[in-house]
Amino acid sequence: MTAWPTVVAVFIDAVVVVSVVLALALAPRVPAAVRRGLPRPSTGRSVPPLAALAVVTGLVYVNQVLFTVYVLRVHGGDPSFVARYLPTGWFELASDSPVLRWLADGFPVPELLAPSVLRVQAFLELPFVLLAFATVLRWFDAGLYRAIARSALLPPASVSYTVVFCLVEWDLRNPYTVDDLVVRAVSAVLTPLFLARLAARDTGATRTPASVSGLLVFIGSLGALGVLVLVVYDTALLYNLGRLDDRLPVALAAAGLLAGLRGVAHRLRDDGAAPGLAMSFVRHLLFRWLALFFVPALAVRYGVMFGTPWPAAGAALVISTAACLGAGRDTVAGTEDATDAACLRAGRPRTLALLPAGRLTCAGLLGTGAAYAAVSLTPGPYYEIRALSAAAAFLVTAVVACRVVDAVDRRRPGAGSPSQARSGASVS
Repeated sequence: MTAWPTVVAVFIDAVVVVSVVLALALAPRVPAAVRRGLPRPSTGRSVPPLAALAVVTGLVYVNQVLFTVYVLRVHGGDPSFVARYLPTGWFELASDSPVLRWLADGFPVPELLAPSVLRVQAFLELPFVLLAFATVLRWFDAGLYRAIARSALLPPASVSYTVVFCLVEWDLRNPYTVDDLVVRAVSAVLTPLFLARLAARDTGATRTPASVSGLLVFIGSLGALGVLVLVVYDTALLYNLGRLDDRLPVALAAAGLLAGLRGVAHRLRDDGAAPGLAMSFVRHLLFRWLALFFVPALAVRYGVMFGTPWPAAGAALVISTAACLGAGRDTVAGTEDATDAACLRAGRPRTLALLPAGRLTCAGLLGTGAAYAAVSLTPGPYYEIRALSAAAAFLVTAVVACRVVDAVDRRRPGAGSPSQARSGASVS
């Protein structure tokens, strides 16, 4: 028994490495696919991934209710029959809820609810994670979402996530583990087919502009969704429905903020001006990073807890470096990932010397300092909370700093010349 966690850690580290290699091989094709555009949407109603994510989340909570009914009726309200196989922090049930007790008392044949123990969640966890990522992609760029969901990146992502889930299942093995592995394998086949079908019908035209307002709205949306995802994990995927009352104010605040930000995002429009080099670089960087991180995302996350932290950190560094290099090439080429006509008109020379590398580095260092401060000041039982706050602090600080870089470049002597105007224009 003592040797297995080490073996599981080795396998998770291997998944991290393989996922990064696949991402580096496949993700560079995505920008070209976005520029080309995809075939016309197939017939059928367009359903955004956020709507599908809401349905999956609802099913997760329905299963929590049914699980509580099963425990109350079949096990006398004592979840120890399964809790003893899993770490502390699981199975804080809402057994005292009068509504759930009323439902349990009147539920016919509660023994039929046995699959609510781990099996149903095993099926729903993959679509929950992939749809959350797809939602972020569509917010950033609908073309990016469609390209990734219909590209060679989707099957490896499904396999990578599923292998990690299965390794964690084995590390926490219990009498339900074999069933869970089979269920997860079925989900790994069906979920990418479902997501590809959603993308094939998508008609969205959302696209985050390379402006402070556009990028900050996107970052805020990402943070609010991250909070909601963590609430679902804490209260439902870990079978802690009893915590929902305590987490509900946070969830409602995040949902309200998200609704407001998405309303603002729909009213934001690109004003047609070519963005400054620094802001254009930031947008390209996010575009490239999202494409590169799609496959190894879950492996990196679980690599910190169940694997070895250093390979996970190395994977994040490699992905960030590749994204920076790709973003630099995209920026100086003067072509946006979705064929931004304003940048094409800017006619930027194809030379990396145009990039204000020193000032961009300073912006990155400022963002890193803000991220470190956020980690130091953020409490929380899960490391994902600190990671989320660090990412938000880094991105917000870096975006504002890059906007300042563009403003300084525009005011430098000679900025009024045609060549400087073309390379220094920005979207405020």
